[in-house]
Amino acid sequence: MVSGKTRKIAHSAVMAAMVCAATIVIRVPSPTGGYVNPGDALVLLCGWLLGPWYGGASAGLGTMLADLMMGYAVYAPGSLFIKGFEAVAAGLLFRALGRGLRAQLVSGLGGGVIMTAGYFGYTALLLRHGMGAAASVPGNLVQAGIGILLSMLIYHALRHTVAQRDITDERGV
Repeated sequence: MVSGKTRKIAHSAVMAAMVCAATIVIRVPSPTGGYVNPGDALVLLCGWLLGPWYGGASAGLGTMLADLMMGYAVYAPGSLFIKGFEAVAAGLLFRALGRGLRAQLVSGLGGGVIMTAGYFGYTALLLRHGMGAAASVPGNLVQAGIGILLSMLIYHALRHTVAQRDITDERGV
């Protein structure tokens, strides 16, 4: 018999791989040099389905690996923490607000703000782009909006499945 913690770790590894794949496979270039992808939808789902801590680890690692594989290594450390924190915040808000539609929307918006502000700060301060980093804000807001919409649609599709009930089981959190 597999323990709850072992199952949660396995689900986290699968979600990290899914975040990485969703970030790599479908990329729409943005005018600011970045790209828009469905990976943010899975970042939010990590927080919602796995909970804040396992979800944060999965989201951060999956996005970091995608950055490394696609030649954006300079963003990998930022992605690890920014996307990880986005999923942690989304997971905490989602639980606190009752896991319904309102919880999805509010936690998605909170995660989007964290992602947008996080990449602005990372690009402006650590990559030394200064206020030039503001050029990435509109693209990140579009990325957040697409992520919220897709994550809500996917969550709605999964909400009655055995797999979703198994993942969100509180044992092992």
